[in-house]
Amino acid sequence: MLSGFLRLIPILVLASIAGLIGESFLGDELGWLIALLIVVISLFIAYVNQSRLDVFVRGAGISHLFGFGSSWSEIFFRLQRIITGLRKDIEHVERQYRRFIEAFQASPNGIVMLDDQDQIEWCNAIAEQFLSIQFKRDVLQRIHYIVRRPEFVQYITGRKYDEPVVLEKMGANFSRILLLQAFPFSENRRLVLIQDITDLSKAEAMRRDFVANVSHEMRTPLTVMMGFLETVQTLDLPPEQKAQYLEMMMDQGKRMKNLVEDLLTLANLEANSQPAPLNSISMSYLMSLIKNDAYALSQGKHALNMNLNTSCNLLGEEREVLSAFSNLVSNAIRYTPEVGSVTVSWGINAAGEGEFSVTDTGPGISSEHIPRLTERFYRVDRSRSRETGGTGLGLAIVKHVASRHQAQLVIESTLGKGSTFTLRFPPERIS
Repeated sequence: MLSGFLRLIPILVLASIAGLIGESFLGDELGWLIALLIVVISLFIAYVNQSRLDVFVRGAGISHLFGFGSSWSEIFFRLQRIITGLRKDIEHVERQYRRFIEAFQASPNGIVMLDDQDQIEWCNAIAEQFLSIQFKRDVLQRIHYIVRRPEFVQYITGRKYDEPVVLEKMGANFSRILLLQAFPFSENRRLVLIQDITDLSKAEAMRRDFVANVSHEMRTPLTVMMGFLETVQTLDLPPEQKAQYLEMMMDQGKRMKNLVEDLLTLANLEANSQPAPLNSISMSYLMSLIKNDAYALSQGKHALNMNLNTSCNLLGEEREVLSAFSNLVSNAIRYTPEVGSVTVSWGINAAGEGEFSVTDTGPGISSEHIPRLTERFYRVDRSRSRETGGTGLGLAIVKHVASRHQAQLVIESTLGKGSTFTLRFPPERIS
């Protein structure tokens, strides 16, 4: 108020001087009228400037301030500079805020911010999917009112965040496994990070099953061999019986050897995810190798047909292709009863794709088993698989070889009539 009064003094002095001068030349009335007019004009200018400033302060959105009079112009100029700087700072903060929000939204993990009352302050879209919440609807709701799993409620309310908590059967389809951990930060708030570990859990379960299956497959022949060895060592057996036991032990040793070789082949295929090279493979030579192995395995018990319907060769890795083809043929012979037939064909279909097919007259496979046939150690009939000497890894190897060669494995089967396994290679793999 004092500063305003001091600014009023020069106006009054100027009006007094003007009034005295006007009185000397124009008379008393006109002189003091001029003085009053000067005061009124000065007050009017001050009122206009003050009104503009008041409108601006009330947020009317005036972008440029200007005033009448030198002192007011200086005030408005400085105020305009301050406002421009503040606006730039606000825009910078808003850009930073948007970047942080966009970064949180782009995160593959769910993020939820809780206040000191465990109420949801903010969450990203992934967290909405994981926890089945809607931010606009559930903002400022306590999170354990929405996610009512007992282990989660205990974790949030217990305030012990050293270890994460795992929640199963989460998400819209109850198919996700989530790993949640809370991290306290300023003013007793918490940041909850949510990670989808569904695939990791499945991989871990597959690893456990794989180790258990390998252990079981190895333990069985080892147990048989140790039993025979103990018998041979402790009993005085006739030469014929001892030779029979030694032959049985050799069979079990071959079974373990085949299992180890298949495991190594599968491990090499899984470790190399790159497409197979485009090396030309002579299919006539490959079919002759497969034919010799098939006749040796069948020992004249099956009718074997080998059809080379085209002279076109395949482009790929010969060793892998031979392994896949041999597995399909050996499976057909092992599971086809005696006097049955196995037909092996190589040709080009109407779409220009190369097709290697193996058709047998075996017992066939039920439709519910077909999608799982390429799983490691999956068997339709475990007892029959052991009788035929299979390792349970053949079709898993075929699947990985097909993937490396951009091929498709097609399985068609009818119970009681037989099965057809076809490897279909794209035209760019045909030379």
